[in-house]
Amino acid sequence: MTETSEQAARSAAQGPLAKVRVWDPLIRIFHWGLVAAFAVAYLSAEELSTVHEVAGYVVAGLVAFRLIWGLVGSRYARFTQFLKGPPATFSYLRDMVGHRERRYLGHNPAGAAMIVALLLTLSATAFTGWLLEDETRIAMLPDLPQIIAPAFADEDGEDREYWGGGRGGESAVEEAHEVLANLMLLLIAVHVGGVVLTSFRQRENLARAMVTGEKRAPESGDIT
Repeated sequence: MTETSEQAARSAAQGPLAKVRVWDPLIRIFHWGLVAAFAVAYLSAEELSTVHEVAGYVVAGLVAFRLIWGLVGSRYARFTQFLKGPPATFSYLRDMVGHRERRYLGHNPAGAAMIVALLLTLSATAFTGWLLEDETRIAMLPDLPQIIAPAFADEDGEDREYWGGGRGGESAVEEAHEVLANLMLLLIAVHVGGVVLTSFRQRENLARAMVTGEKRAPESGDIT
């Protein structure tokens, strides 16, 4: 009998209030640590540069940990367990609209897509923040693929490299950093909304589950 079958059997034997451990301690520490670090980084951006930088490095470190743990961590932390691809994600979203989505013991396809979006945006935000700490790092950017027009005209009409050294390149990276940070706020809002909606639909507090690590044991029709 597989681990999943054993969990289902225990659930049937123990009744509807049975719990199973889903989120390991490191995933829970990562989740709430990231929430705190991003909040500190965002709120300290204008006035407390040192605090902002330290919080940014913490965010980068946590993202790096999550990428590694997604490969070698516990079952429900692994990317291979919950990443399903666009077709499965869109199918799940259609089911949500029709109020017929199935319960996933781990991340559902929509939540998995959100995790990817959050990790990519956080990585880009941390990278642009790292570039801004030292203008010599920005000077290295012409060797990278250009994603913004290579030149612009300043107030005196003189052309300058947009990604190159100097104030022009710094302004471009700074603007990208701010846009990414604000995009994170939008993604967080969508993520929280999805958690609230799924908690309501499944009659299960998903935020509390990320604290305790436990969720309601799988029932008939659930995907484990």
